[in-house]
Amino acid sequence: MAEITAAMVKELRERTGAGIMDCKNALAECEGDSEQAVELIKKKGLAKVAKKAGAIAAEGVVHAYIHPGSRIGVLAEINCQTDFVARSEDFKEFVDLLGMQIASMGAQYVRRGEVPAADVDKQKEIFAAQLAEEAAQTGKQKPPQVVEKIVDGKVDKWLAEVCLEEQPSITDSDRSIAALGDELSAKIGEKISVRRFVRYELGEGIEKKSADLAADVAAALETN
Repeated sequence: MAEITAAMVKELRERTGAGIMDCKNALAECEGDSEQAVELIKKKGLAKVAKKAGAIAAEGVVHAYIHPGSRIGVLAEINCQTDFVARSEDFKEFVDLLGMQIASMGAQYVRRGEVPAADVDKQKEIFAAQLAEEAAQTGKQKPPQVVEKIVDGKVDKWLAEVCLEEQPSITDSDRSIAALGDELSAKIGEKISVRRFVRYELGEGIEKKSADLAADVAAALETN
């Protein structure tokens, strides 16, 4: 498979106006052939979607989803440009999918641009510490530049896992949530945007008291 470089993605984006991930995926699908990638993007209507990127999407819905078992709940705001589209079946299906996606896959952010730099730095520290521990156990030290490259790769993978738009859809693992949103936008002719969400999980953040029956019995006997 041909290597897809940042320069190739940048050039394709400038030519088509499509999103970064769409350009990268198109190049990968076309094995690095930029001309074929341009045609593929045009066929998928992604260039049209990019033109809508600056549009204001202030309509839409605040969607509530409760996962079976009532242990996980999601509140999400998904926007479109008109109330007419917000009532359409295609938009409703996409909104339902997002609720299930967030509940099932545990996204923490909508997109990379929202991830605090402190969180990224923390993950870098964790991955660097893991590599240092591995080196200490094996006695094999990697050059600093190699370690840095490995850490960057791990951070990139982590970002793809915690950002909703980059997660593979639970209904179609070959397409990301962002790709599905772009396809819907191209189909209905309006900008579609996930603005924000909150995921709740029963008992999250509560420190549960561990039951130690033997200790409780011993304590009871001491008081008698």
